[in-house]
Amino acid sequence: MCTIAAMRELAPDLWQLDGFPPNGVNVYVIGDVLIDAGSPLDGGRVLRQLRGRALAAHALTHGHFDHYGSSAKVCRELSLPLWCGANDVGAVEAGKQVGLGRRTISGFGAKPAPVARALREGDEVAGFTVLDVPGHSPGHVAYWRESDRVLIAGDVMWGHNPFTFRPGIREPYPLTSPDPERNRISARRLAALRPELVAFGHGPPLRDPDAFAAAVAKLP
Repeated sequence: MCTIAAMRELAPDLWQLDGFPPNGVNVYVIGDVLIDAGSPLDGGRVLRQLRGRALAAHALTHGHFDHYGSSAKVCRELSLPLWCGANDVGAVEAGKQVGLGRRTISGFGAKPAPVARALREGDEVAGFTVLDVPGHSPGHVAYWRESDRVLIAGDVMWGHNPFTFRPGIREPYPLTSPDPERNRISARRLAALRPELVAFGHGPPLRDPDAFAAAVAKLP
């Protein structure tokens, strides 16, 4: 297991950073790449846990304020290039996000962050394959490792309700997604992979492919 304080090894070369409340807004490290950086309030706790760790890049699952809110700070402090899904580049670089009806809205305190690499379907990041899974944001991506069936799903599905912390796998509220129906298509794609481990953007990790598939099967 990982010996770095406050980080938990979920699988080989996959760590989850500690947060408050636990599993509220999740940040991960895969190999030498940081995945997401939490809200604008999370920069300090992310940087503390990364102290002494050599990283090569910072990549996002998607361009929402609670996932890239501290990206500008983390990239500046650690001299990291930022990568994100191609269709989220504009929002991240503007400090915005795409809301319901595909309107560009406030980034709720997220600072603009220059993107060095636009990720696309099939790209490789630290041994994981990039999957294009839009809907919750136009450029939402997931990270998939076929060898041990590990999935970093971002917010395609939530592992719990991030507003109430009620347990249970569910889709994001439609009001939080610019294209809820497209997100459901993305969720079905991920469930069909039968992941042995799902690392969510919100909620505890899941090691039950049947439970993930059952939750997705209940979608409209």
